[in-house]
Amino acid sequence: MTSSLPARRFDWRNLRLRILSGVVLGPTSFAVIAYGHWPLLVLVAVALAFLALEWGVMCARAAPGRIAILVAVGVLAPLFVAYTQTLSLALLVLVLSAFAAAAFARGLKWSDRSADIAFGVLYLGVPGITLLWLRHDPGGLGWAATLLVATWSADVCAFAAGNVLRGPKLWPGISPNKTWSGFAFGLFGATLAAQSLAYTIFGANGPGTDAAWAVGLCVGLATMAGDLWESLLKRRFGVKDSGDLIPGHGGLLDRVDGLMFAIVIAAMLRFAWPSLVLPIFHARAGL
Repeated sequence: MTSSLPARRFDWRNLRLRILSGVVLGPTSFAVIAYGHWPLLVLVAVALAFLALEWGVMCARAAPGRIAILVAVGVLAPLFVAYTQTLSLALLVLVLSAFAAAAFARGLKWSDRSADIAFGVLYLGVPGITLLWLRHDPGGLGWAATLLVATWSADVCAFAAGNVLRGPKLWPGISPNKTWSGFAFGLFGATLAAQSLAYTIFGANGPGTDAAWAVGLCVGLATMAGDLWESLLKRRFGVKDSGDLIPGHGGLLDRVDGLMFAIVIAAMLRFAWPSLVLPIFHARAGL
């Protein structure tokens, strides 16, 4: 008779580190998002610089510093365009920057992974640009606040439920620690948090009390997808973590992988919101 494997204990140490990191980073990020303008630009720019460094280390170990500089320039230039000009112009500059960074790396023989370098510029740059647009768009504070609370709630609820309830694995070949219970509770947490925020002052001008749950659900799904996507990237580059900047999380990319996907989804929903909401409003009003 074979003995069954011992039940995995709840990772209290990791949870404590996550909570401590959240206590430090959460209020600071929320305060900067609430104020917006140049403090938000500085916060995003600093975050992108650290992310570019992690990307350089992961995808080009022979010359990580040089590649990190290329990626950083590639994402920061369009970020400042997004702050001073328009979203469409910033996205155009981002695409050109991605091609330029890849061409420089190959032309100077710094790395033969030009596709990974170009992708890194796009992967890091799009969320940074769209976050600036989302926050400074009319009503953007409510949308940005909804984005943050839904993302954080999805992450915490998924981690707690996955460790306590465990159960079947979500995608063991990609991320062996993710479970269906964590996935379900993560979506529930994101939906509940977004709906709850809609009734507070921070929910003003956001998705509204009738639709906040749907936005929270979409943001929760994007958070889970971003987490799985980064697991794929780390397997591709052969690393366990993107870095060791944040205790309990690894690198900064390990912490914001889900948020990066969620930012883009929230911005897309905000951009399409009038065409999504007005037909429903007219139907209810009988117009």
